[in-house]
Amino acid sequence: MTDATGRAEELKPGSLLLIGEECSVQFAGERALRLRLVSVDARPTYPGWVWLTGYALDGNGLAVDRREVYVQLSGVRVLNADP
Repeated sequence: MTDATGRAEELKPGSLLLIGEECSVQFAGERALRLRLVSVDARPTYPGWVWLTGYALDGNGLAVDRREVYVQLSGVRVLNADP
């Protein structure tokens, strides 16, 4: 799966992502989260946007909540591609 930027191919299960303000205003400031990616939804959305499913991590890197987020793909930062 890719979008106009071609970045979706970078997103693999197990990758650690930073979901912040660049992804959507709802993740600005303290609402930003680190997400251990489980899956990228293949259903079509608006160009440049994607549904991601994963686990939000706490400061110790432990999963604390399963999340499904709708974000601008261009704003997603891959922190670590190796689980």
